[in-house]
This record gives sequence, structure tokens and C-alpha cells, in this order.
Amino acid sequence: MTATAPPLRKERNNMKARAALMSPALFIIGGFLVAPLFMVLVYSFLTAGTYGGVVWEWTTDAYVQFLFEKDFFDETLTFSTAYLGIYFRSFMQAVTATVICFLVGFPTAYFIATRPAAQRNMWVLLITVPYWVNLLIRTIAMLFLVRDNGPLNHFLMSWGIIDTPIHIAYTNFGVGIGLVYSYLPFMVLPIYATIERFDFRLVEAAFDLYADRWTILVKIILPLCAPGVVAGSLLVFIPSLGAFIAPDLLGGGKNLMIGNLIALQFQGSRNWPFGAAAAMILMTIVLVTLMFYARRQSKSAARMQ
Repeated sequence: MTATAPPLRKERNNMKARAALMSPALFIIGGFLVAPLFMVLVYSFLTAGTYGGVVWEWTTDAYVQFLFEKDFFDETLTFSTAYLGIYFRSFMQAVTATVICFLVGFPTAYFIATRPAAQRNMWVLLITVPYWVNLLIRTIAMLFLVRDNGPLNHFLMSWGIIDTPIHIAYTNFGVGIGLVYSYLPFMVLPIYATIERFDFRLVEAAFDLYADRWTILVKIILPLCAPGVVAGSLLVFIPSLGAFIAPDLLGGGKNLMIGNLIALQFQGSRNWPFGAAAAMILMTIVLVTLMFYARRQSKSAARMQ
């Protein structure tokens, strides 16, 4: 007993010390993340107030409204795809932005990672410089750049490439450009961090075995850089799915995305429960997707072992 008591007491003291060190982070996460999300969940099951806010009467009307439209006279429900269309549009915009960011970001990250070590920090700095400016200001600058009488159309028309301005602003294409411009560094930096640790002796060995460049890229570089690609894709896809500024400014509010829909319920329609329900549905979709991916990765890792 006397021999085992000191180690047990030491272990308890270590646990108390770890709990004390973790308590500030747990307090911040609980107070500023878990509690607001719980409040949003509760609001989604309440009744909308007449002039905004909520009435503390429990109901599932907000979730019913997402899939059904209620008749004004007899209150019969009719299936509606209006909000599903907004979610589908947002999903496609996020997927497209993620794919384009990968196609642009991977060569960029590879170029930076293969520069001499003394030059890499400069290239990384150039990638992050736009983030020294607020996202709202950068999006407004992009709007002035791509509008009908903006510098882009003026340049193309002055060189005779086009005869009439290209309508980019206030279109889905303009929203896509804004998403790519906003989140491209989120794709470049994780891939760069992975490629920087890549052992290029594997590439030399593949060349010695007469592999061509495409085979080396597809069967060696991409599989070994998959963690960086996955991390970058998640960092681009999730913010793009709930983006608000780019669809609002570059889309002109013509084609709503999820972020605009949620903001509209709190600011315009004053339907707080439905806004909270739309946010919870979005978060549930993202969490289910991430859980499915994590489970698939764990199964792949188990098979490899």
C-alpha cells in the first residue's frame, strides 16, 4: 500500500493539473461555441414572433416549412423544392469552387514547395498578403473589377478580344469567382505543407524505372499528398457552402445561397425559428459528411494495417 500510494497521488495531481490547464479552453469552447449552437437548436423548435424574435411555444413548423408550403386558407401542406434548390445550388457552387481551387492550388503549392528554401517564405507571403485586407473590402474590389464597365471588360474590349462586355457580376459565375478568390489560399497552404515534407527521392526512383510524369503524379505524388489535399478541400468546401458575402455582393441577391437564406430570415423576414432550422440543417449535413469521411478513412487505415 505504501509503495503504490505515492504513484496514485502523483497521477491524481497530474490529472488535476491537466484539468486546470484545459479549463480555460473548455470554458471558451463551451461558452462561445456549444452554448450558442444549443441556443440555435432551441430556437429552431420555437414559434416565430410577429415582429421578430420567438414565442416560447414548442413546434416543428420551422422544419416543416423547409419541405412543405402551407396553404394560406385551409393550411394544407404541399411539398416544395424551393429551399432544397437553394441548398443544391450552394452545394454545387461549393463543389465547383473546391475543384477549381484544387486545380489552381495544387500546381501553385508544388511550385512553391520546389523552390529553393530561401525563396519559399517569400512565395508563401505573397499567397497570404490578400488576407491582410478584410474579406468584405476584397469582395467589393472584385465586384468593381468584373462589372460590365470595369477594368476587366475594358481591357478585353481594348484588345479586340470581345465586342460587348461580358456579364460576370450578379451571376452564378461571378459568385464562383468570388468563392475561389476568397478561399484559394486555404487550398494552397495545406497542400504546400504536405509537399514540402515529400521525399522527392521517390520521384527519382520512379524516373529510374521509366515512369512518365503523369504516372508519377497520379500514382506517387497525389496519393502521398492526399492528407493536404483533403484538408484543403474541407477548408474550401465548408466555408463556401455557407458563404454570405460573395453571393450577396457578386450575386446581387438574385440567386440565394444558404448563408443569404439564413441571414434573410433574421434580418428581413423576421422568422428566427426558420433561420435557426436552416442553420441546423446545414450543420447536420456538414457533420454527417465529415463523420462519413472519417469512418471511411478509419476503415481504409485498418485495411492497410
